[in-house]
Amino acid sequence: MGAATRSRSRKPATTAGAAALTLALATACSAGADGATTGGASAGGEPGSGGTLRLAVEKEPECLDPHQSPTESARALTRPILDSLVHQDAQGSIRPWLATSWKVSPDRLAYTFELRQGVTFTDGERFDAQAVVDNLDHVVDPKTKSLLAGSLLAAYRSAKAAGPSTVEVRLKRPDSGFLGALALPNLGIQSPRTLKGSPSTLCAKIVGTGPFRSDTGFVPQKGIDYVRNTSYNSAPEGRQGQARLDRIEVKVVPDNAARLGALTSGQVDAVTALSPTSLNTVKNLPGFTLHSTPYPGINYSYWPNTANGPLSDVNVRRALRAGIDWGQIVKNVYFGVYKGAQGVLSASTPGYDGSLAQAYAHDPAGAARLLDQAGWTGRDEAGYRTKDGRRLTLRHMWSDGSVANLATQIQSAAKQLGVELVEENLDGGTFVKRLLAGDYELIDTSFTAPGPDVLRVLFGADNIPTPERGISNNMARYDNPAVEAGFRRALDAKDQAEQHRAYAEVQKLITEDAAVLPVYSPLSTVTVRDGVREIGFNADGTPDLYGAWLAS
Repeated sequence: MGAATRSRSRKPATTAGAAALTLALATACSAGADGATTGGASAGGEPGSGGTLRLAVEKEPECLDPHQSPTESARALTRPILDSLVHQDAQGSIRPWLATSWKVSPDRLAYTFELRQGVTFTDGERFDAQAVVDNLDHVVDPKTKSLLAGSLLAAYRSAKAAGPSTVEVRLKRPDSGFLGALALPNLGIQSPRTLKGSPSTLCAKIVGTGPFRSDTGFVPQKGIDYVRNTSYNSAPEGRQGQARLDRIEVKVVPDNAARLGALTSGQVDAVTALSPTSLNTVKNLPGFTLHSTPYPGINYSYWPNTANGPLSDVNVRRALRAGIDWGQIVKNVYFGVYKGAQGVLSASTPGYDGSLAQAYAHDPAGAARLLDQAGWTGRDEAGYRTKDGRRLTLRHMWSDGSVANLATQIQSAAKQLGVELVEENLDGGTFVKRLLAGDYELIDTSFTAPGPDVLRVLFGADNIPTPERGISNNMARYDNPAVEAGFRRALDAKDQAEQHRAYAEVQKLITEDAAVLPVYSPLSTVTVRDGVREIGFNADGTPDLYGAWLAS
């Protein structure tokens, strides 16, 4: 369940080709802006109310309904409409939202939620315990064909309304990530009336209790418009009141230059996900402000096939990690906008273990020794290492043109190490076929997630993609019994501290095995004209417009 987004120019991404089907973890809105603000005017002044924010985004979801869709774009576009049972802040703490309180049974198999009263969906239907039951059952219903939300409820057994505002949920096994899953937009609470409709209808329009509503829903190749919910009374803990904007008009503009041009010409007020080159340009222009925050989750990384081929040898994987100066390449390609990665998780992710950073240091001499130990001691006429007459060749498959510049520089650095990287730019169908067959050495991707639970998704043996299982997210094809035991300890954890200790051990084991080759930490960015104030970010890095307002 990886982040269903991919772009070298901006954000966490799924491997292209699998992008529409690879899954993602995320979370609910965080209080205020968690990111940095640079350039332009200050965000001072008394907050105003009213007006229309015109926003250009880079990607549209194939389906708006987050119960069905795993994509980041679906999460971002549905959050203004949908509230969640609980709220997760940027530090990973769970706070009340539609649920005002909850109790967990001693065996951690039963959760009892007390719900906020007096809340209605924007279609007039009442929010109550039965609405929660209907939503949870809708997510796990096979007819929904959920690509992420259903997996988040893998431990779910049943739910029942124990009263108008009391819900009892039972699990099949303890799951320390259950509350965090409930915070996700993918498990956002929709009007039960709409859930009775067809999946295709929900893909176009959803109804929630959130600060905005959308009367027209999402229009493909155009966008979505929001109108302020003037009855909104269900903000998460730490927030209150209605949204400040009257309307938000979102247009889909895939081309980076076109988004930048729309902003600088005044056609829109804000844009997301500009390329590093464009960000460097616009931050020096008067009249504009860049807001940014690091994406939590898994860094943009190269994923080695640990099951087959040359990279099934841990010494070759370690050599590739040590022998390439990944950080310098990132500086060269992204002009310092992105930071080089030094860990399995992004440094902004709750539970990140920074003590392992030294294992990711550049050490070409050490890399040469590791390749010697692996038996790649020969050299051919082109200077590549050989063993038993075979060249050390690794195929890197991708299907996204934006990877080309970065891939070329990594390819050149690998050649200095004596490793041939063959860049294979594939069409989507071929990519998926090869992915399922394990017919590759390297794939690149990143995954957004608000906490370390994402490690189970990306490194769990049950998530290795196969023809029988279908597309899944353990593209390293990694299977380590010690790591599986760590995952079980994490699931059984009684509190966040215990969970993080279990995942710290998992990060150590994955690092020792060089089961992922981190490259850089992506940024979520929103660039705005002067007068657009209080742009924030949700804990998964997507833009948060709840508190935004227009000064002029």
